[in-house]
Amino acid sequence: MSYWPLLGVAVVVLGFALRANPVLVVVSAGFASGLAAGKSIAAILTLLGTSFLSNRALMLFVLTLPAVGVLERAGLREHAQRWIESLRGLTLAKLLIGYLALRQCLSMLGLTNVAGHAQTVRPLLAPMSEAAASKAHGELDTDNRHRVAALAAATDNIGLFFGEDVFVALGAVLLIQGFYAGNGIHLEPLQIALWALPTAIAAFVIHAVRIVIFQHHLARTQARDASTTAAAATTEAGDAAP
Repeated sequence: MSYWPLLGVAVVVLGFALRANPVLVVVSAGFASGLAAGKSIAAILTLLGTSFLSNRALMLFVLTLPAVGVLERAGLREHAQRWIESLRGLTLAKLLIGYLALRQCLSMLGLTNVAGHAQTVRPLLAPMSEAAASKAHGELDTDNRHRVAALAAATDNIGLFFGEDVFVALGAVLLIQGFYAGNGIHLEPLQIALWALPTAIAAFVIHAVRIVIFQHHLARTQARDASTTAAAATTEAGDAAP
């Protein structure tokens, strides 16, 4: 067995480590693996074209990017932040836990593409989370804003990943069924989906606890920074006094 075709994996790792263009990295990795496997340039191009055509539906999300860009230019993020600031009693934890529940429930019904990083997290959920955190704990610095945005993105990922396995028609469920069938074990997709339900519930509870812990940590960090700033201002005022 030749391991040279795995050279493409090294190309992917190196390309992403160097922060190169992802499309260039993936295509280069495909050529590296193909040439290492003894394929001709024409055969590699044919394989890449066939793969693109068979998976072109996955590129539909690109159509949302121009629309999101126009909405952001029109002030979508600012409107979302002002709307969150106008809601009393809404905290970062309540917002993200509510979104997690909604995302997971929709994924369980097979509606996996109604939300996502490009169409929901960046233009709506991230600025709404920042506004909720700033309203409760004061203006966030750059590091904390990045942490809040990362938590919003992670919430979307977890809701989608652990919710979609409960949907019986998902490819992963059918893959599991095919694997067991190949080993002489017959399982219905509904059985596999039902066994995924406890995992989805556990993921919801665990991530909800993580969100609450993050909110408490953020509150302590903001309070400490505010105390440090106030102490520094008092010291400067005392030094400036005659």
